[in-house]
Formats: sequence, C-alpha cells, structure tokens
Amino acid sequence: MKKSKKIFRIILNVLILSLVILPAAYSQQKSVKIQDIDRNQYSTVVIGQQEWMGENLKVTKLNDGTEIPFLQENGKWVKATTPAYTWYDNEVNNKEKYGAIYNWYAVASGKLCPEGWRAATDDDWEILTNHLGGADVAGGKLKETGTEHWDSPNSNASNESMFTALPGGYRWSRGKFVEEGMNGYWWTGTECSDTHAWSRTVNAGNSKIYRTFFIKSKGFSVRCIKEK
Repeated sequence: MKKSKKIFRIILNVLILSLVILPAAYSQQKSVKIQDIDRNQYSTVVIGQQEWMGENLKVTKLNDGTEIPFLQENGKWVKATTPAYTWYDNEVNNKEKYGAIYNWYAVASGKLCPEGWRAATDDDWEILTNHLGGADVAGGKLKETGTEHWDSPNSNASNESMFTALPGGYRWSRGKFVEEGMNGYWWTGTECSDTHAWSRTVNAGNSKIYRTFFIKSKGFSVRCIKEK
C-alpha cells in the first residue's frame, strides 16, 4: 500500500512539473477556416487570450467591396497616400507564399480584414510578445522552422506559437523590394505620427522581435486578429 502511494506521488509530481514547464507559447490551432471578401481562406491560431490569423493577409479588396489599387510602378507607389497593395517583386506567384504587401494607408482604412477581424494594433503585438516571453525570444517562437523560406541559420526558430512567421521582406518607400528570406515585416494598426506607423520585424539571424516605426509609404505584410 505504501509503495502504491509512493508511485502515485511520483506520477502526480511529474504531471505537475510538466504543466509548470509547458512553453508560454502554447497555442491551439483552430480547425475552422475564415474567409476574406476575395474568398481566400486562412487558418487561425489561439495564442494566450488572442486569436490570430495563422497566415499573412492576401486580400485585394476592402471588406466593403472597394478594390485596393494594385500599384506596380515605383513612382505611383511612392506618391500614394491612399490604400495600395502589391505582391513581393510584383509577382502574383508570391501571393500564396507571403501574402500581399500593403502600404499603411490600406491598414488605416479599418476595412482591410474580414468582418469581425482587424489589423493587429501595436498593443496586440505587445501582448503577444509578452505572452511569448518578451522581445528577446518571441521572434524565434513566431518563426516558421527550417530554411525553406528563411535564410540560414534561422536562429532559434521553433514556431511553438504556430504563428508561422515568414520572411516576406518589404517594399521601400521608393518602390524597391528587398530582404526576402532575411526579414519579415508586419504593419500594426497604430499610427506613430502623421508620417509614420508602428511595425514588427523578425529576423533570420536571431530570436528577437523588433518594434520599430516606419514611413507609411513602405510596404509590409499584415496579420489580422479577431475582435473581442
């Protein structure tokens, strides 16, 4: 009888310990897909108390049906102060891989994401970062593993959050496309000034996530979060 109690206590302690050391990034992949106005479908993932799209946005219309201008020419991209999008290198073949690249004016419309969802704000990203253990390690927990898309070494990439961050690069305010494979950039829905807005960046060379502001005419990826 004493031996049985001892074994029970050992098992109980092991179970308690396993709960304590579960990664902070524990997440639940949702089986239900959501759909945008273009009928693109997206996986979703619950991370802490937040529900995120598990993929970058690739819609070409606002959720009221308004077409977002597709701006390929550098000069038009530079001058735009209204919503615009493109694909990396203006190549539609990059749509399924990285989603679309948007200027911040598309985010600022408030109609970029499907109904019931919104472009994640600076505060949303901060909550996510803190849940994953802070800015020094959150990037690794967000990144897709391996080097199929990320440049080597893709340091400390675990994707334990199931966010599957990809290195879609960005479009300069001057129109040039750069840093595919090296960095992933995401707009937040939060303005920093009349000319700049907050963003997040993750890098192939480390496990960090960077909070930075950029001029609104740059082109970044977008992730949507479910409204509460």
